[in-house]
Amino acid sequence: MIAWILLTALVLVYSISLPPLLKRAGLNSALGYIPLVNLVLMLKLIKRPWYWFFVILCPGINLFLLIVMNVEAGIVFGKSKTKDQWMFGALPWLALPMLAYKETSLPYLGPRDWTGKKKSMMREWGEALVFAVIAASAIRTIFLEAFTIPTPSMEKSMLVGDYLFVSKMSYGAKLPQTPLAVPFLHNALPGGMTNSYLETLTLPYFRLPGFGSVERLDPVVFNFPHGDTIMVDPFYAGHDYYSYVRKEAIILANGYDNYTQNPDRFEKQARNNFAIKKVCQVCALERNQRTQKPLAIGGVRYRPMDRRENYVKRCIGLPGDDLSIINRQVHINGQPQQDPEGVMHSYRFRVKSPAALKKIYTEFKVNINDRNSMNDGGELFYQSSFTASDAEKLRGNSDITMLEVNNDTIPESFDPQSLFPNSPRTPYTSWTRDNYGPVHIPAKGETVELNPDNIAMYRRVIQNYEGNTLQIKDGKAIINGSPADSYTFKQNYYWMMGDNRHQSADSRYWGFVPEDHIVGKPVFTWMSKEDPNYQETAEIRWGRMFRFVD
Repeated sequence: MIAWILLTALVLVYSISLPPLLKRAGLNSALGYIPLVNLVLMLKLIKRPWYWFFVILCPGINLFLLIVMNVEAGIVFGKSKTKDQWMFGALPWLALPMLAYKETSLPYLGPRDWTGKKKSMMREWGEALVFAVIAASAIRTIFLEAFTIPTPSMEKSMLVGDYLFVSKMSYGAKLPQTPLAVPFLHNALPGGMTNSYLETLTLPYFRLPGFGSVERLDPVVFNFPHGDTIMVDPFYAGHDYYSYVRKEAIILANGYDNYTQNPDRFEKQARNNFAIKKVCQVCALERNQRTQKPLAIGGVRYRPMDRRENYVKRCIGLPGDDLSIINRQVHINGQPQQDPEGVMHSYRFRVKSPAALKKIYTEFKVNINDRNSMNDGGELFYQSSFTASDAEKLRGNSDITMLEVNNDTIPESFDPQSLFPNSPRTPYTSWTRDNYGPVHIPAKGETVELNPDNIAMYRRVIQNYEGNTLQIKDGKAIINGSPADSYTFKQNYYWMMGDNRHQSADSRYWGFVPEDHIVGKPVFTWMSKEDPNYQETAEIRWGRMFRFVD
């Protein structure tokens, strides 16, 4: 609220102060009363390029630029001392009116002439740094942003350690909704979980025009839809908070069956663990800690949409599609879809010797986390993910004694609600990663009938993504206080899946991606370096550099 008051006050200050200043400079003072138009004249006053005006319209970047403009507005009237520059930069609400109405004897001198003069090193570096930050921030916001692949969910298309440029123009750049932030940092300061942004000033969602819209099979970077609430822990911050609430609740209930008897009670206890006690029992179990002591976390935190973790997946379903997965094969509107070339599935296999196994891991570049071994009736077999073409090569390998693709047919026993829509109703609890759906993907302007069977599917869309209140009483939906038997969607939604189908937390787990969460399209790999946590070495992958992303 304070930030909005200050911003509104600055707009008024410009309209009040610029007309007399423009008149002193021999410019059209009448236009100085008109917001935005007066900023174009202010650029003329300080003799800066007219195209700076378009940068002024970009939230976040404009804060830096307005400070520069305010300081230079003082300089052109002789207010060039250090204390004056601090005054115009930090307190323009006071400095500009004083210059306009109290210090009327100060003539218009124009920008400082540095001809034949030498700027101090501090000033040169300071000016260079300010304009570098402004230029780089503008490029990052509107055109291209660097992005790193953190997990193997998109192998073999995108590897852990690939450094990409994401095109913001492909679908239209989203302007920042939390513009008060440290430049170039997404949501946290280095070395911890301290926010790199302030929520003092928040702006509504707005997207600039783009070159096109999301198409089927596009790789897409987006803000993680379930990332509105996070556990304050560097490892778990990018994970699905809501799934951890459910898993914690199941542990507190001593099993899934007990949990389903009163899920609200146990989920409330789980949230209390995370937010108040600041501990996580399921996290400790996942870390394989040989102790009953829960893992200490830093509590929970809300994140605005533009500061949620960035995910990258491939768009499989478009608005209005009916999607299902049958024996690993995606079907759209009843028609089977051909998998992209890089799609991987999990395979079980046996080998003749440990040496042969190591050779296979090296030849097919199987990441360390995907090298699993299991015992089945006393016989040892291995499990890893391969593309269809790699699987064909393995079938012709004399060292392989058995190879078969995994096909999940049995729902997860610990948490049958793990897959979207995360509901205990039939048939949702019988769905698996490889036999899933059908799901109808919402389209803007489309109306669906609401009933007890599908309300779980669209609950989060109605309530969280489109800002309505939603209650369920006696199986009936009450939206914004009124009974509703149907709902009309306000925006488009998409279905995203990883190419590494058995190692990807994607829409099968947390559902639809709203259009306003779309960030951009990966277009170019400029650097690729192995990650020792996933690969055995940390070498640069020269063959993947300077390649377009498919």
